[in-house]
Amino acid sequence: MCSPEIVRLAHESAPQPSRRAVLGLAGLAAVAAVAPAPAVAAPRSGVVDLTHTLTPQLPVWPGNPPMVMVPVAWHESGGFGQFALGYWEHTGTHLDAPAHRIPGATTTEALAVDDLVAPLVVIDISAKAAVDADAVVTVADIDSWRSRHGDIPERAFVAMYSGWDRRLDRPSTFLNLDERGTPHAPGFSADAAQYLVAQCGIVGAGVDTLSLDCGADPEYGAHTAFLGAGRYGVEMLANLAAVPATGATVVVGAPKHAGGTGGPCRVLALT
Repeated sequence: MCSPEIVRLAHESAPQPSRRAVLGLAGLAAVAAVAPAPAVAAPRSGVVDLTHTLTPQLPVWPGNPPMVMVPVAWHESGGFGQFALGYWEHTGTHLDAPAHRIPGATTTEALAVDDLVAPLVVIDISAKAAVDADAVVTVADIDSWRSRHGDIPERAFVAMYSGWDRRLDRPSTFLNLDERGTPHAPGFSADAAQYLVAQCGIVGAGVDTLSLDCGADPEYGAHTAFLGAGRYGVEMLANLAAVPATGATVVVGAPKHAGGTGGPCRVLALT
């Protein structure tokens, strides 16, 4: 168990809350460093794991603390091993419930389960993201996708693939902070988010970065458009390059804690 002194030090050393989290991390302390696990390649079974392994080294939104693991039970004394886990809700591959952005909106436990299994659409903007860290999915990108693949299925989950997970071997390049501490990474434009909601009837949207918005966007227009319309988001997806642009099904293992604004989730693509 954590001693009172560890609890006090963990609480005092925690960063100040940012827009990405509302609860402090008190009562847990970090254990020895664990090397981040690489993304898993698509297996032959036709199931692709779109989830990053959660470790203390996985990048988090600037100002948020990393997850921590504290051993609290040992096989040698009782026969079972167990860790206490500590993380802010929006850590790792995680879900944004509408309540994350909109006061009084739907929280994690109230998400419609029918919306958590959906046709998967992947919009690839990796070419422009390779030369512009602030690249966004635009309405033109959506229309270009439709011209090649047909209409976006009704009640689909639309994911942006920017290739950003290739930066995880150097976490500082994944965060990509400028001299003012502002992150630069791709996301959805507000117009594209509104278009997907109003014209395509999607149930949710995802990104392989830390934010539905372009990281440098101070207005968070994509968050507002998606979550304000009652849709959910999933951030920091993995392995989107291993699934087709259309034809797969996504399964979002959403968290279910009362009143939550989001939380780490296991996301699978059935190809």
